[in-house]
Amino acid sequence: MNTKALSSQLKDSIPIAELSTQYGGYGLQDTLRTGFTSVQSDLLPSHPLELAEKNFQINQEKVSFSTLRNIQGLHAPLKLQMEYRAAKQIQRLPFLQSSNIALDTLRGNDESISFEDILSDPAQCEMMGEPHMMMEHKLGLL
Repeated sequence: MNTKALSSQLKDSIPIAELSTQYGGYGLQDTLRTGFTSVQSDLLPSHPLELAEKNFQINQEKVSFSTLRNIQGLHAPLKLQMEYRAAKQIQRLPFLQSSNIALDTLRGNDESISFEDILSDPAQCEMMGEPHMMMEHKLGLL
């Protein structure tokens, strides 16, 4: 069987312009060629301040670190970032709620009351996991 003749027949039988279009003959998206679409990726922020509000804590830390670097030198923000990492690694068992008081103290959030402080009470949580199953999942035994 001549493969060159077969490939030339296939090339001639399928128009190349049709392959490049996103939608097929019936106006439906060709998922096989273009992949799945996400509605969330098509949405834009509803307000210009929404993106700034989402990144407020990150931007605040960047400004704080740059100010600290200008005042005290390069070692001060590096030391503070290492302390943040060490405080993030301190956790309770997976089925117990952790308050992260060390991290809140380092960031200065221990002196303010926010939405999470009042309405995120672990005693009123609707979900309580099975301790043995959660530990097995964390250790990778399942």
